[in-house]
Amino acid sequence: MARGGKRPGAGHPRGKKHQNTLEKLSARSIIRERVTAALEPLLQAQIVHSLGIGHLYTRDKHGKFTKIESQTVVDHLLATGIHEKDYWIFTKDPSVHAFSELLSHAFGKPKETLDVIHSANEEQLLAILNAWKDAQRL
Repeated sequence: MARGGKRPGAGHPRGKKHQNTLEKLSARSIIRERVTAALEPLLQAQIVHSLGIGHLYTRDKHGKFTKIESQTVVDHLLATGIHEKDYWIFTKDPSVHAFSELLSHAFGKPKETLDVIHSANEEQLLAILNAWKDAQRL
């Protein structure tokens, strides 16, 4: 009787996917469909976030501040003069991360490579590295 080694018919069939993998692919497909359906507003929000976000609040006659959600209302307030009402404007700094994500998706992620430094003193550098390795072994 043979021990070990390859046995015919053993193992996972080639090309067949596990149930967990099929569930992940199904979930990823649902997520991709929903994100694609809402792509325009999501992209606009990401662009706005990369530029910086501003919030305008106006005070009503009872002294309560309310956030203005509509751009048309903001434009109307600016056109008619908002100095007759109390208002607050909050801003958030532009997001570098959001900007880099936009660039990565638009133009592809830049390669992360390790540049090798060439120096005239390569032998000296190698001697220092070898000395450090020898010290680590002790």
